[in-house]
Amino acid sequence: MNLNRRQLMGVTAGALLAASKAPLNAADPPRRSAGSHLKLSLAGYSFNRLMVRRGTLEQQAAAEMNLEKFIAFCAGQGIGATELTGYYFPAEITNAYLLSLRSLTHREGLSISGTAIGNDFCLPEGPARVQQIQDCLDWIDHAAVLGAPCIRIFAGKVPQGDTEDAAATRCAAAINQCLQHAAKRGVFLALENHGGITATSERMLQIIEQVDDSPWFGVNFDSGNFRTADPFADLRKIAPWAVNAQIKVSMKGDGGRQRADFEAITTILREAGYRGFVALEYEEKENPFEQIPRILDELRPLMDG
Repeated sequence: MNLNRRQLMGVTAGALLAASKAPLNAADPPRRSAGSHLKLSLAGYSFNRLMVRRGTLEQQAAAEMNLEKFIAFCAGQGIGATELTGYYFPAEITNAYLLSLRSLTHREGLSISGTAIGNDFCLPEGPARVQQIQDCLDWIDHAAVLGAPCIRIFAGKVPQGDTEDAAATRCAAAINQCLQHAAKRGVFLALENHGGITATSERMLQIIEQVDDSPWFGVNFDSGNFRTADPFADLRKIAPWAVNAQIKVSMKGDGGRQRADFEAITTILREAGYRGFVALEYEEKENPFEQIPRILDELRPLMDG
């Protein structure tokens, strides 16, 4: 199910309004071969409590979990891919370190499904915004060296006293600026539905409609991040743009927290014709070493590889 821009305009009244103001070259969903193909991965954030963020190499080596240990864990689970989330890289990132991870993952028989940054593109003009864009440009270079095909990016939050429309426009402008470099380095930028201004599918689509049409842009479909009256309906609206996907154990809609329906979530991806990685991002309170293998076993039958 690949929606074109005209079909998209019928999704919601809010999206229709945004589309009427969008450039003619707004981002279309990626074109794919017929049929979906889902590949299982695991996100480094699954061990967030046990990892050191942007520490020294010595601090990371002493941590209960680090990227090298995480790669070994993924290999031990018999999955084919690993997401090396950017938060857990050292404060000083060198090409030698990136290449060491690339070598390790390949020797362990793993693909790197992607990485992630915690950016905010809603910021107003000024040094902080310039730094956010520069960080994204730097991580595009890191991803290219690492061999990560995709970076999960965030939109950010609306600054106090600002409007959502203005913030969405600035967000799209920053994405467009970074996309030029991403295209040169062959790295996808995947906008995640990660709360803030992307808390609803309507606002997410408004941003997408202002992003330039580029084969290097898409959406990171996160099954657990829409906390709306009908998160499944919202996921269906953004699924056609997915170039990366994450699946969580829980969902939080208006009815409260509930156990995720993995089959329903993967069905949405399949109906959208998604072909790519589906990374488990474990965020529950229970011991990840004990619970992640069990969750992976639940997901395996729903995957193709």
